[in-house]
Amino acid sequence: MNKRFRRITVTLSAILLGFLLIGAVLARNTDDQGPYRQLGVYADVLQRIKTDYVEEPDLKSVTLGALNGLLESLDPFASYLSAEQYKEYLKNKDAAQGRVGLILSKRFGYLGVVDVIPGSPAARAGLTTGDMIESIRGIATRDMPLAYADLLLQGQPGTTVEVAVLAIRHPEPKKTTLTRAVIQYPPVTSRMIQDQIGYIQAQAMMPGTAKEIAQAVRDLEARGAKKLLLDLRHCGAGGPEEGIAVANLFQDHGLITYLQGQRYPRKEFAADPSRTITRLPLVLLTNRGTAGGAEIAAAALLDSHRAEVVGERTYGDASVRQAISMDDGGAIILSVAKYYSPGGKAIQDTGVTPSVAVAEAEPIAELDEETPPEAPPPERPGEDPILKKALEVASQGVPAAKPPQR
Repeated sequence: MNKRFRRITVTLSAILLGFLLIGAVLARNTDDQGPYRQLGVYADVLQRIKTDYVEEPDLKSVTLGALNGLLESLDPFASYLSAEQYKEYLKNKDAAQGRVGLILSKRFGYLGVVDVIPGSPAARAGLTTGDMIESIRGIATRDMPLAYADLLLQGQPGTTVEVAVLAIRHPEPKKTTLTRAVIQYPPVTSRMIQDQIGYIQAQAMMPGTAKEIAQAVRDLEARGAKKLLLDLRHCGAGGPEEGIAVANLFQDHGLITYLQGQRYPRKEFAADPSRTITRLPLVLLTNRGTAGGAEIAAAALLDSHRAEVVGERTYGDASVRQAISMDDGGAIILSVAKYYSPGGKAIQDTGVTPSVAVAEAEPIAELDEETPPEAPPPERPGEDPILKKALEVASQGVPAAKPPQR
């Protein structure tokens, strides 16, 4: 950390402390529960830390930790960037960089893996949804800004970056070296499965995905498909616009989603009948790695009763995020508007709860450090509980709820 950054941080800490002390004074003279009252509580806690903690606290670390904790409590995708970090962020955010294929959010102060892009360096290394990134390039991720973590993971294609991972299947931190690459998103795939059921898999919501799905639907109908499965598991990359377009392929009327924020007027996205291509019965497959545009599509088709959703609750990531500049030259990146389901639920807050809940099979623990991780796609429906149940729902409908036992 250079001298300029230390000066900025100390100055910010002093300014923040000054505001907190002012807030504490004002809070004592007011009976409401407004912002000054909350600042007063924070000032009291900070004063107790300074006077009663076992040793002299590092005010800089306390301040930065408080800022990151505040943002994470509001938004797991939010970040606070210092002036230098923000300058680097602006320089590289649109640059064609090599990446490792991780989609991240903050969890318990650390970096959690939302999804891993299939075929990416992270996928080849065996990382998966639910893993925690403990460090990047030897730097602990505790209270690390999410946007800064993304910067550390980027670099020239062919260069390497070391990460320490706490995996679901591996209880101790494991260091892994990832080779950055230009990420290639997998295309939409489709096939006939059984009993005139067509299966479509989309693993990203990138521009053009809706057109690929539309073509897959036409091909499957030409081959005799009478029902469709749309697999959106581990579909966490891409934008909301493509998710809206995908929903419109199957939904010919009603509200798909709406976008709204504190200073963001409500904007509705309604289905356009001219863009709907099929009315075949539809079942969607979701899991914890379903996020973003895929969640918008799942929420719309579920709430409109156009499809059943089988699998796990989705991750919860559907918002408009903006970088808001600060007076010190830094910035906060946070959600300014959220996408809502037709029923009025904020997708980022609740995810999408399936109409038929099925837990995905947990990954098998690694037996040997030297054994490369393997995650081949299931060959038979019986190996995949979510796919098996989706086929059952497509063939037989949703099973009736059992009456309560007396």
